Amino acid sequence: MGPVILAIESSCDETSAAVISNGKVLNNIIASQAVHQKYGGVVPELASRAHQQNIVAVVNESLTVSGIRKEALDAIAFTRGPGLMGSLLVGLSFAKGLSLALKKPLIEVNHMQAHVLSHFIEEPRPSFPFLCLTVSGGHTQILRVSDYLQMEVLGETQDDAAGEAFDKAAKIMGLPYPGGPLIDKYARQGNPKAFAFSKTVMPGLDFSFSGIKTSILYFLRDRKKENPDFIEQHLNDLCASIQHHLVGMLMEKLEMAILQTGIRQVAIAGGVAANSGLREALQRLAEERHCKVYIPAFEYCTDNAGMVAMAAHFKYISGEFADLNIAPLARMPIES
Repeated sequence: MGPVILAIESSCDETSAAVISNGKVLNNIIASQAVHQKYGGVVPELASRAHQQNIVAVVNESLTVSGIRKEALDAIAFTRGPGLMGSLLVGLSFAKGLSLALKKPLIEVNHMQAHVLSHFIEEPRPSFPFLCLTVSGGHTQILRVSDYLQMEVLGETQDDAAGEAFDKAAKIMGLPYPGGPLIDKYARQGNPKAFAFSKTVMPGLDFSFSGIKTSILYFLRDRKKENPDFIEQHLNDLCASIQHHLVGMLMEKLEMAILQTGIRQVAIAGGVAANSGLREALQRLAEERHCKVYIPAFEYCTDNAGMVAMAAHFKYISGEFADLNIAPLARMPIES
């Protein structure tokens, strides 16, 4: 019989709790924070306050829905990093309190490792080794995954993340936060080759998204000078073109990784993995390169405790527990 673990996720603006028993995620409770919408992005101080308001209710609901009493838990897991320091601290402090009160061990989880391990929550599950493109608002990496807790970074962004580029482009166009999903929505009705943007070319498998962000900014600034209604008149085509370029940059490096490693099992993870354009492009790449593709369910793409619980399950089995003196890490390498 496998362990029963309560997992807590609070790395950014989602307060989430999940219970896993014998490797099966029983629930995945998420409380989102609407407070950030009027600011056009996550405000760290407001995020940490919202976590404090939500965490008791979210944890209680997770335990209640699972039908498992606190005393029956084998461990308490939490996201240590990477993420917003104030937000991480709320989840870590709550987990420590439970650990002390219940006399249960603590398990720290790397947020990015958890995104990768979301692939083991449901079938189909990849076998080792596989490549994983993790794409979120704060990270963009290509990983070689050799085992549940053994991951190597083959390439990563040297500046901004792809998810941040989506949201920034949306903000420039006047779309509400979070803008990435809205770009995906409007892109389905537009021409992906209507407009062209310049990009920074990086060596090897690394990425850079600062150049294309600047290109989009200047392009829209110049067009609006000529026609103040340019964005409104061409919104679908703009979204389709922006998405086409960003997804193309991701696929170009992923294809290079496939050719360099010879690995034909390919997965995507992270919030941007919910993007329909990225999913379709990955399927096309898989057909061209004869790869098998793994895409997690939508609820496990964005920040959630279900993936944290899955990572904690494997760490429990390997006997990796945390000390009560542990502190959160705003930056936390996936290979640590």
